[in-house]
Amino acid sequence: MGIYLYSAEQIDLIHRACRLAADTLSALEAIISEGVSTFELDKIACEFIAARNGKPAFLGYRGYPAALCTSINEVVVHGIPNGTTLKEGQIVSIDVGVRKNGYYGDGARTFPVGRISEEKQRLLRVTEESLYKGIEKAVAGNHLHDVSFAVQKYVEAHGFSVVRDLVGHGVGRSLHEEPAIPNYGEPGTGIKLKEGMVLAIEPMVNAGTYKVEVDADGWTVRTADKKPSAHFEHTVVVRKGEPEILTR
Repeated sequence: MGIYLYSAEQIDLIHRACRLAADTLSALEAIISEGVSTFELDKIACEFIAARNGKPAFLGYRGYPAALCTSINEVVVHGIPNGTTLKEGQIVSIDVGVRKNGYYGDGARTFPVGRISEEKQRLLRVTEESLYKGIEKAVAGNHLHDVSFAVQKYVEAHGFSVVRDLVGHGVGRSLHEEPAIPNYGEPGTGIKLKEGMVLAIEPMVNAGTYKVEVDADGWTVRTADKKPSAHFEHTVVVRKGEPEILTR
């Protein structure tokens, strides 16, 4: 599969899916609290998306059994919703994909559950800020790894590490398209970015080592040292000037 350059009409359709993904995250933020189960969050997300003429993009994707990825504390990504209830002091990363009108949107945010430690606050802040550092480089004429390097440089300057086994991706006609977007790399390398590319940029940042492990379920990815991890993701359009964030 090659790299798509999307037309204005197609980007409008992708934007609608992205806006629904963003609205879903905002709706979930309002109910995240101690005692709420990740299964409840998934059920609410399914109902919210369906009521707005969308479909959960993750549900059934390569056999994945839910609409959301709900990743608590040391779980980096792909935590499967279940009866686990949230507890005060935890952080929970929620990743959601939406299909609407034949196009896809993808976004993720990490939320505090009640009051969290200063280290976790800093982890969330640095991860989200690193996302915007990467987005700033998603400009036509730049190289793909300019985005990657911007994320890595900012994260490591603050004493955290970027996950190397998982990447961002193109998105639009399909949930996952080329190019793969690592969160580390050498500036000036990788493909040249062109106007009309749609990219899901998603730093996954660990408080400790960048190394991760996968549970026996084949999905759940955890930090190897069991220290917390945060994840933020926006779908953006490459422009000649400032990139356009579709999941804002």
